Amino acid sequence: MLAKPNRLTRGSDYKATVRRGSRCAGTHTVTYVGRTGDQAVARFGFIVSRQVGSAVTRNTIRRRLKAVCAEALPSVRGGASIVIRALPSAATADFADLRADVIRCLERKAAA
Repeated sequence: MLAKPNRLTRGSDYKATVRRGSRCAGTHTVTYVGRTGDQAVARFGFIVSRQVGSAVTRNTIRRRLKAVCAEALPSVRGGASIVIRALPSAATADFADLRADVIRCLERKAAA
């Protein structure tokens, strides 16, 4: 689970990261990585829309993405602002596929 300082909580932070950050598309996710100079820790946010599936499915996907990001947190540079958007295909993907998508994009865009 991600600690409170490692989470994006404001809509303006999400919007700024998606609009100004660099984008990395995977099979099941799209990852946006922005840079904020004022934060010492990396912060993550997740977008899982209704197109992905029912509330149970969306929450399952969100929990899986949070687990992957918590695992990858030590390798992400400080001050990074990261938003991960789940695509509808994420509903049928297993954990290993989601993990591979996210880790690949984090290594390319947000590695320390």
